[in-house]
Amino acid sequence: MKIIVGIPAFNEEKNIAVLIIQLKKIADKIIVCNDGSTDLTSKIAEELGATMINHEKNLGYGAAIRSIFLKSKDLDGDILVTFDADGQHRIEDINKVINPIINGESDLVIGSRFLDESAKEVPRYRKAGIKLITKITNATIKKQLTDSQSGFRAYSKKVLNELNPSELGMGISTEILIKASAKNFRISEVPIKIVYDGDTSTHNPISHGSSVLLSTIKFTSIEHPLKFYGIPSMIFFAIGLLFTSLSIEYYADIGRLNTNLTLIGAGSILIAVVLLLTGILLYSLVSVVREKN
Repeated sequence: MKIIVGIPAFNEEKNIAVLIIQLKKIADKIIVCNDGSTDLTSKIAEELGATMINHEKNLGYGAAIRSIFLKSKDLDGDILVTFDADGQHRIEDINKVINPIINGESDLVIGSRFLDESAKEVPRYRKAGIKLITKITNATIKKQLTDSQSGFRAYSKKVLNELNPSELGMGISTEILIKASAKNFRISEVPIKIVYDGDTSTHNPISHGSSVLLSTIKFTSIEHPLKFYGIPSMIFFAIGLLFTSLSIEYYADIGRLNTNLTLIGAGSILIAVVLLLTGILLYSLVSVVREKN
């Protein structure tokens, strides 16, 4: 099997050389996406024989992963492994993430930081954020994961050929999982060890969390429109019925309508109808698009 390792890199001149040299022992091809680095990342990687993708400016993690996906397809790889450039991941764990695909057990494998004791090394605020985002992601997919935001993953050729991620930011990790789950790809996790030399992340935790949350909402509404809009619709409808019945009781007792109760009841029912119609319309549109594809 042709193993390709894809590395999104932004200003990683200190780590990239050692990483590429080590990866050459395992990978058939190494792709480095230089995401607008202002240091020598691109020059070093190219001199060491990596297949280069150069973004003129920093477009974001998602844009780098998208470019790596496309280049991997061009190179006709059987398995793509995405691997961070900051030194957190261990080369020896690559076999762990590719073996389930080689053995025909999985289509997408995540290297989880929370299935190993090294999770203790993850800063508390990052651990809390990752777990929260993972819970939100799990609510939208058919698999219960422990680390939905891990950048250490392996993708089969089938996944690469059928998934077309669109997110430019950190939300791409969630987007890929939602789309893979919708296509019934087999997703699994394996334990990996991580090496934290301080907090090596260059991503602002607030912007990271916001990006992922917005992506989850957006893709859930597209992939599961009836659930996404239908559940709130039922809640508003129930509230509408409650306040409408209270309004009727008030009218029966007093002989006139209570404006507040009437407006809340009618408004809630109207919102429920709009949400339901939106869900049905979006479901119909998504079904038509899927049939054409």
